[in-house]
Amino acid sequence: MSENNAGPFDRRTVLKAAGAAGIMMATSAFAATPRKRYAVVGVGSRARMFTGAITGKYRDGNEIVAICDSNPGRAALAVRTVTATGASQPKAYKAADFDQMIRETRPQYVIVTTPDAKHDEYIVRALEAGCDVITEKPMTTTAEKAQRILDAVKRTGRHIRVTFNYRYTPPRSQVKDILMSGEIGDVMSVDFTWLLNTVHGADYFRRWHSKKAMSGGLMIHKSTHHFDLVNWWLGAQPELVHAFGSRQFYTPATAKRMGLAGAHERCLTCPEKQKCTFYFDLAADPGLKALYLDNEKHDGYYRDQCVWRPEIDIEDTMNVMVRYDSGAQLNYALSAYDAWEGYHVAFNGTKGRLEHRIVEQVGAAGASEVQSRSDQVQIRVIPLRGAPRDIEPWTGTGGHGGGDAVMLEEIFGTAPADKYKRLADERSGAYSILIGVAANQCFETGQSVKITDLVTGLNPPDRAPMPTRETPVPMPLRRKIP
Repeated sequence: MSENNAGPFDRRTVLKAAGAAGIMMATSAFAATPRKRYAVVGVGSRARMFTGAITGKYRDGNEIVAICDSNPGRAALAVRTVTATGASQPKAYKAADFDQMIRETRPQYVIVTTPDAKHDEYIVRALEAGCDVITEKPMTTTAEKAQRILDAVKRTGRHIRVTFNYRYTPPRSQVKDILMSGEIGDVMSVDFTWLLNTVHGADYFRRWHSKKAMSGGLMIHKSTHHFDLVNWWLGAQPELVHAFGSRQFYTPATAKRMGLAGAHERCLTCPEKQKCTFYFDLAADPGLKALYLDNEKHDGYYRDQCVWRPEIDIEDTMNVMVRYDSGAQLNYALSAYDAWEGYHVAFNGTKGRLEHRIVEQVGAAGASEVQSRSDQVQIRVIPLRGAPRDIEPWTGTGGHGGGDAVMLEEIFGTAPADKYKRLADERSGAYSILIGVAANQCFETGQSVKITDLVTGLNPPDRAPMPTRETPVPMPLRRKIP
């Protein structure tokens, strides 16, 4: 308020009278800053990173006030796990009572870690209830659901954060740094091959992920990570997608080639468990046993389904081509039955080539971690003229090679401004899944798909500044996409 609009009171008199009381009130407010209030929807494996952070390192400024899950046993386990840390006991709710949970516990943020196909339901309901949302990737699984989310954001003015922790892994941030420096010039093409081995890769085929209606298939559930990396690395938006995909390995025919009689219901009761090299002992992992085996009586969900089941309808072999508005072209491949786990990506630019390779260590439960050893993480720049040079990779510790810690600090702590713009909102979440949506359509029709045909009102995300292009965008991209 300006002095001319101060009204009949003298400004000095007002300030003098209110000064002491105002200082006391401000001091009290800072001393008793309320914690941020969170509700967690879906408390399977994915939720543990968030609940652990809130009840651990970031407990002073954050608290979980509610737990919501379709399985009452898992909800009760989550409540016990939270209170065992000394945190206040959150209230547990059934999935059907989500709106009641919001009314009664008044969270400021809703963390969505349900199966992928259910994300949109809780995201939209949380936004409309006045909450901001933190959601696991993928943000959702279909173009229709993405449109529903984008419309809800516009309608409510609330915000969504999609937790793309791959952006925060030190060597992947380093790749972004090199691209931002302009050392290889304008990126013309990207070759990206991601390999899932028969520990991690197989795990997608024994869970709910094996049904496309629930996960969108690996093109969405898994590849959303990879497409988001390329979108973010390039600072560009995908325009046109073409793809091929099939299920070639995880089939009853493969089981027979391995000397098995065929597919069975699950590993626990499998009569051929002694000779199946894909046997998964759910009871041997205490965490998974507590989450799933001990609670399957509530909903009948088996976490150890047979990977050879004929009803599986997701692909295990996929190739995708993407054209970007920057002129860059992406060739991407994903397979889920390989001899090693990791990836190789190469950026071909007007001044040279950037290569990056990671070999990942995969645990028995299928969780992968980026290795910090330099022999497992490689970065090389090859100029058009001159000798190649290997670059010492940035490293970190903890989940995803240190990426989880950086991301969680940004979500729950006090992270500094980020020149790489790693924070992802609903726009990045939509662009990443829409490549997968388009790829799934290509699998069915054999026809290329334009991203603009899938949703409306999608604007480019906030991007870190990239070097000014030295070459014009190719002519075919100046014309209307055919």
